[in-house]
Order: sequence, then C-alpha cells, then structure tokens
Amino acid sequence: MTNSFIESNCFIMTVTYTAQVNTSRRISNFLRLLFRWRGSIYKLVWVDLVIYLILYILLALIYRLLMNESTQRIFEMIVYYCCKHGSMIPLAFVLGFYVTIVMNRWWEQYTCIPWPDTIAILISSYIMGFDDRARAMRRTVMRYVCLCQVIVFTMISPQVKKRFPTYTQIMEAGLLLESEKAIIEVLDTAFPHYPKHWMPIVWAASIVIRARRENKIRDDFAVKTIIDELNRFRGFCGFLLYYDWVSVPLVYTQVVTLAVYTFFVFSIIGQQWTINNECQVSNHVNQYFPFLTILQFFFFMGWLKVAESLINPFGEDDDDFELNWMIDRNLTTSYLIVDEMHQEHPELLKDQYWDEVFPNELPYADESQRQAPPEASTAKLDLPKPTSSSGMLDKDSKKLHGSHSTASNISSDNFLIHVLSKHTLSSSQSFELSSLQVSSSEQKLYQNRKLGTENSRVNLVREPQAEQLGSEDRSKLRVPGENSDSEVRPKHSNMNFDELIEQRHRERRARMRSRFLNMRSTHTRTSPSGGYTVTILRPPSLLSTHDEQDELDEMVEENSGESHI
Repeated sequence: MTNSFIESNCFIMTVTYTAQVNTSRRISNFLRLLFRWRGSIYKLVWVDLVIYLILYILLALIYRLLMNESTQRIFEMIVYYCCKHGSMIPLAFVLGFYVTIVMNRWWEQYTCIPWPDTIAILISSYIMGFDDRARAMRRTVMRYVCLCQVIVFTMISPQVKKRFPTYTQIMEAGLLLESEKAIIEVLDTAFPHYPKHWMPIVWAASIVIRARRENKIRDDFAVKTIIDELNRFRGFCGFLLYYDWVSVPLVYTQVVTLAVYTFFVFSIIGQQWTINNECQVSNHVNQYFPFLTILQFFFFMGWLKVAESLINPFGEDDDDFELNWMIDRNLTTSYLIVDEMHQEHPELLKDQYWDEVFPNELPYADESQRQAPPEASTAKLDLPKPTSSSGMLDKDSKKLHGSHSTASNISSDNFLIHVLSKHTLSSSQSFELSSLQVSSSEQKLYQNRKLGTENSRVNLVREPQAEQLGSEDRSKLRVPGENSDSEVRPKHSNMNFDELIEQRHRERRARMRSRFLNMRSTHTRTSPSGGYTVTILRPPSLLSTHDEQDELDEMVEENSGESHI
C-alpha cells in the first residue's frame, strides 16, 4: 500500500532547482528557470491575469465604441482621478513586509519538523541485547515515536489526512496495534477536545524505564538522555500544532489582500487610453496594449500569490512539504538503525594512512581541479623600508642598551638601600610596641637587641638620607643620561648578603619570643591543675632555619615546666 501510494503521488514532491544553479555562468542560470511551469509564478497568476485582461479590454471597448462624447468626458475625468491618486496606496511596503513575515514563518515551520534519527541512535546504543525482548523494546519505542509524528501530521496536513483518515488506516500501515487503538479511542471519547499525540511518547518513556529495571540499559544517565530526546521530539510536534492553530493575524492578511486588489481595480481604470490625455505624458502604447500595466499586475499579484502559497506549507501546493514521504522515510530509517544495524559495524582495519599518520594531500579524480591553499590578506602587503642605515641603528641600540643597564644597576642599588632602611625602621617600631608587654628582664634583652639592630643599620647604610643630600651628592647619584659625563655609583655598606640574612633571622626570633612571652603571661590560669600547655603554629615562611625551630622547642619546654611547678 505504501509503495503504490508513493508511486501514484511522486509528482507532489517539493520543487527543487539547486542542481540547475550550482555554478554561475555567463548567461544567468535564472533565465533557464523562467521556462519551468511546475511551481512557477505563471501557474499561480495566470487565472487572475486573464481576468484582469478581460476586464481591461472590455472597459476599453466600452469607452471607444459605446460611449458618446459627454459620457466619454465623464469617463476621462474618472480615469484622470484613478491615475493621479492610485499611487496613494502603499502597496510595495505593505506587501513586501507581509511576504517577509510569511517567508520566515515558512522556514521556521520546516525547522520544527522533528526527525527520529537521534532517538534511534540513542536507543540502539543504550538498550543492549540481541534477544527478542531487547529487540522488541527498541522497535516499539521507535514505532511509538513515528506514531506521534503521524498523528500530528494528520491534524495539520490535508494530504496526510487523506492518506490516514482514521486510526484504522494507521493500524493497517503497521504504526498502531489493535490494543493501542482501543486505548486512544477511549481517551478520545472521554476527552474529545484535546489532542492525543503525546500518548505514544508516554508509552515510549515507560518502555525506557522498564528497560532500565531489567538492566537492558546500564546507567541512569542513558535513561535521562533518551527521555530528554523524547521530550524534545514531543515539543517539536507541539510547535507544529501551534503554527497550525495560530496563523498570521487575519487583519494583516485582509489589509494586504484589499490593498492589492483595490490597487488593480484603480489600475484597470487609471491605465486606460483616452482621447484627451491629461494624466499621462504619452499613452499611445496603451492605445494598443498595456504592456507595463500587465507587468505591474504580474509582479504585485505574483508577490501576493507567493505569500498565499507559503502561508501553509503543509497543504497540497507544489512547494509544500512532502509529509507522506517523511513518514515512510522515518519509519524505515528508525527500524534500520535500531534493529538491522544494532551494534554492527564494518571490520576494523588499518586505514590507508596508517604508516604516514596523516595525509599531506588527498587525491583528486582530476588533478587539474586542485587549488592552491588560501592565503592571508597581508601576505603580499608591501611595507616601507626603514630610512636609517643599519650601522646607525646598531650604534643607537648599543648605546641605549648600555644606558639602560647602567641605570638599572644604580636604581637596583638605591632600591636595596631603601628596602633595608625601611625594614629596619619597621622592625624597631614593632619592638617598641611589644616591649610594653614583656617582663623587665626580657625588656633589657630586647633593648640590647634593638641597640644592635640600630648599629647594624648605621653600618649598613652610611650615606645620608635623600632629603639631606647636597647638590654634590645628588649629582653623584644621578642616573646616566641626564647631562652628566661621569657615572658615579652610590657607596654601599661593608655588610654582605649572608650577614643581612642572619640579621633578619635574629629579628624574627626576637619577635617570636616577645609574642610567646606575651601569650604566656596573658593565658596562664591559677587552677590547681596547673597552667595551659601552649602550642604555637607558625606558617612555613617563619620556620626558615633549624636554629629557630630549636629555640621555639626550648621555649615551649621551659613554659611547660613552669606550668607544672
């Protein structure tokens, strides 16, 4: 039945001409398309054009043969009015905007048509097994998916409705079983005003859940993926119903139709040839045949017919979508994926480029068709050559490099002096703040350490502060390149880097000791059980040497011994 239906309706397929316009030629390919009849503008417009010509010629004969002079004068006034004011109708704007809306709607409806291929691949990949139970699950799920699409198509397409007028024809096509038909008919009787296209999707989802319980599907993620794709398929079917229920607003369609037909009613009168020409500069051509008037009618009426043909792409026009072919294709492809090709693939062999890893160039049947690789837009850009010679550039670069290196050395020395003085000053201030909380014996020891730190600061930086430098000293510290012939580096201290590091370690140990003593004096309780056992957790940056760790361990032992006493 299906094959005979396709053979008897093969002429209804959508008109395509892509093969005729794949390559542009000297003579436009579009000119050859003008001689095609099926799906052409001539097929849509010829009836209206014949009626328009009959009315135009009839009115011209009445004016020239049946009217007297007074009647002709009145008719000429009417012709003048229609010709003068006929352009007040904004036909091009209204019609162009309407056709744009219809074209966008036409393509969006096509993109909403669901295809079951993705669901079939998921079902074949996730529902495992070659037994009859697993095979029945896979085939039944895909049959329900195609059944949902068929039910929707019968609700929106006259050609599908003629093919499947009732559920009996759907059952004869193998998409529906007798028991399933009984369930749908019962629900149709109970709820006659609501579509039932979603029922097969619900059944398919139930089968997927049952396959998971029977361990035909290995994980829950596969179940979720299949259910999401089923819902997506159902959503697209719902969108097709929405497009069928909600059309372009009727008032807009009425406005466009009235504008077109009113314009050409005025055109039939306003484009007539008259003896006393008052509107047109020269209308001698219209005396014999209105060529431009016919072309104007052809274009505007053809525009309206295009919108009329595309506003419902599920009808029986030449350019409407072939839904019957989609039904046959989807069912066949679904069964082929989930049954015939289930877990089947060709033999795994080494490919042609196994030893080469990847091909440098793929062959052509005709090597003359090989083209050069694309080239960057700036590949052949001519850049201006530099005006200065290379010797001057080398000399200037060397001079610039030497000045930068000297300046960087002096600036790094000044920065080292500034950082050392700043850290020494900050450490002395922190010592003064912590000394207010230690005991008298520890305060004396801390003051001795402070005095040693100040002496080391004096030995480290012997130069005066930048604010107290005289003009002679400032000139010595000036960076080369600032109108100075000689480069003088500032004096450094005699302390090397190892002594500097040792000094910083002593300062940190002093701060840690003061904090520890402050903690012991503050957090000691007088209960009979003794004092707290204090554990100090320090970041790794402070435990830089083994001496500091040993000193902290000794301090903790002394504190624990005193607390037990």
